[in-house]
Amino acid sequence: MQKPRKAARRKGQAVTLDEVAALAKVSPMTVSRVVNGQGKVRDSTRDRVMRAVRELGYTPNLAASALATAQDTRVAMIYTNPSSAYLRELLVGALRGSTRTAAQLVIDTWETLGAAAQRQAARTLARRVAGVILPPPLCESKGIVSEFLEAEVPVVAIASGRFHQDISCVRIDDFRASKDITQHLIAAGHRRIGYIKGNPNQTASVRRFEGFQSALAQAGIELDESLVQGGFFTYRSGLEASEKLLAHANPPTAICAANDDMAAAAVSVAHRRGMEVPRDLSIVGFDDTSAATTVWPELTTIRQPIAAMADSAIDILLRNVRRKDKSTRTVVDHLVPHELVERDSVAPPAR
Repeated sequence: MQKPRKAARRKGQAVTLDEVAALAKVSPMTVSRVVNGQGKVRDSTRDRVMRAVRELGYTPNLAASALATAQDTRVAMIYTNPSSAYLRELLVGALRGSTRTAAQLVIDTWETLGAAAQRQAARTLARRVAGVILPPPLCESKGIVSEFLEAEVPVVAIASGRFHQDISCVRIDDFRASKDITQHLIAAGHRRIGYIKGNPNQTASVRRFEGFQSALAQAGIELDESLVQGGFFTYRSGLEASEKLLAHANPPTAICAANDDMAAAAVSVAHRRGMEVPRDLSIVGFDDTSAATTVWPELTTIRQPIAAMADSAIDILLRNVRRKDKSTRTVVDHLVPHELVERDSVAPPAR
């Protein structure tokens, strides 16, 4: 009986802030703080409020929100060279968060800029925005981050492999997640597992490889360096790495790739060589982007909720930007749970 009432409710008047508060079991003032990015709210409380917002389909009054903050808040998200699937998730989350909080979002790419030009771009941007969101690899650049901090512009890093004391982070535990998916392959019976690394300029790549190594060591499996290939989080690098792994005199029975694009490339190489996945070769990815479900078979992978992380990054950034006490700055390490998503790309090794 509850579902018909919800359907009728949506067709009638808009969901109110009080209804969100009741479902989340918090005060209306707390809901207001969360949706407007104001005040101090515990991460667990903010997550509960946002679940209620999504469940009820609540849309805040953006005009009233803008008046309440008494300012037109402009924030930026800058990126360089992510995969198209990863970028799509980032944009969805950032746009959702900025719309919900009545912030103006500036999106730019510095892909063609060298290190010096990027620092100059950061100095210029710092005069135009109140805060900045940086996905990898930009969030790993001490030079760029220092430009914003010197200009007293708050920064939030998305998907950084480690927490940095100077800036807030929204991230998963890359080490634990990579260890989990490697243990999944080991539990299926694989002992000879190939690995395709991510871009070496990103901490997350290092942490994921460390998680892979830890799972092998815990299972008493010696790491075979000949089964480890470098990659750059791109489909093309995944093709090249997979060709090398599968041309090995004693090829692996499974491949663990540091992201879905490279894992999808491994599936393509396996098919081209007449191999059936997962009967002849198991393959797993990381991130659970659209690339994981646009290949056949669909990939077992780690779900990193990129869109939700970008949405949370907007919240954290605006709490700093709109704080009443401008003499203080809060640095947050928001660790988001990951999930092992089992699909059809893993099976026991062929006998």
